[in-house]
Amino acid sequence: MPYRHSMQIMADVLSQASQYGLDGANKSNLIQKANLSHSRLNQFLNNLTSAGLINDIVYQNHQTFVITPKGIKFLEEYRNFQELAGSFGLEL
Repeated sequence: MPYRHSMQIMADVLSQASQYGLDGANKSNLIQKANLSHSRLNQFLNNLTSAGLINDIVYQNHQTFVITPKGIKFLEEYRNFQELAGSFGLEL
């Protein structure tokens, strides 16, 4: 299995967060679905929250992550770019 680069991992995390909608995904959901270690996920969540692509919400001592409209737009544009690159025979 080829290694994923950071853009692919960010897209995976955003994609998984978007599947949980406004309820948000917890870290366990994201670790399992994006196939990342806890420490690696924390690095990506810090980058994504600081960029405004995902919101970190704490409600009744439960931390959840909800994709923002900016994150949805990023994910759409990333998928469009993947499709464009694929049409030229490039694999991201």
